[in-house]
Amino acid sequence: MKILLPTLAAAGALLAGCGDHSETTQGVNAVSNVVNAPANYLNTVVQAQQRADKVIDVSFLNQAIQLFQVSEGRLPKNLQELVPNYVSKLPEVPLGSQLVYDATVGTVKVAPK
Repeated sequence: MKILLPTLAAAGALLAGCGDHSETTQGVNAVSNVVNAPANYLNTVVQAQQRADKVIDVSFLNQAIQLFQVSEGRLPKNLQELVPNYVSKLPEVPLGSQLVYDATVGTVKVAPK
């Protein structure tokens, strides 16, 4: 009986140690997420700023096109017609994007190249 009890305890300890190690993996992932959090946050902020810049530029140009149409009685043939009377200069587009002007409808959007 004295030998059986320690043997069962040892076998139980071995079996308890074997199995799924997902708790350890989740702990490591949680630590890496905490370590990477500042970089992930900054990346998200930069992406949000780029998206906001695109929206502001497009809405500003669309308003200038509407103003041109009211003043001139027609839509501009291209965006250069807006300069310098309706906009001081055309906005710079983020890298990998382009301004797309639809002269039939009179709208501008930012699209990937």
